[in-house]
Amino acid sequence: MMRYLLLFWLMGTSSLLFAQKKIHLNPDGVYKPPSYSQLVLVKQGTTIFTSGVVAQDTLGNILGKGDLRMQTRIVFENLQKILAAAGASFKDVVKLNYFVVNYSPDQVKTIREVRSDFLVKDHLPASTLA
Repeated sequence: MMRYLLLFWLMGTSSLLFAQKKIHLNPDGVYKPPSYSQLVLVKQGTTIFTSGVVAQDTLGNILGKGDLRMQTRIVFENLQKILAAAGASFKDVVKLNYFVVNYSPDQVKTIREVRSDFLVKDHLPASTLA
C-alpha cells in the first residue's frame, strides 16, 4: 500500500507577527544557510499560530496525491489564504515547521523550489523540516 508523501503536511505553529520590527539574521561564526534565517528577532506585537495546513480543498479532499510539487504548492496557496484572512502575508511569517510523511532528503529541492515562489527573499523565516 502506497502512502502519499504529503498526506499530512503541517505547517504547524507557523507564527506571524504584524507591524513590529523583525530582524532576520544568520550570525557570524555559524553556517549561513541560503534558504532560511537561523534567527528572527521580533521586538513586540501580535502573534498568530497556524496549524493543520495540508494539501486539501474546501471539502477536505486530499489533492495532488503522490505529487510532491503539486501538494507543496497547494499547501503554500492554502497558507497564503489563511495569512490573508488575518491581514498578513508571507513577509510576516517568522517560523515554518514542515512535517512530511515518508520524508527523504532528496525532496528538499522540490519543496524549496515551490516555497521560493511564495516567500520574500529578504524575509526568510526560521524553518524546520521533519
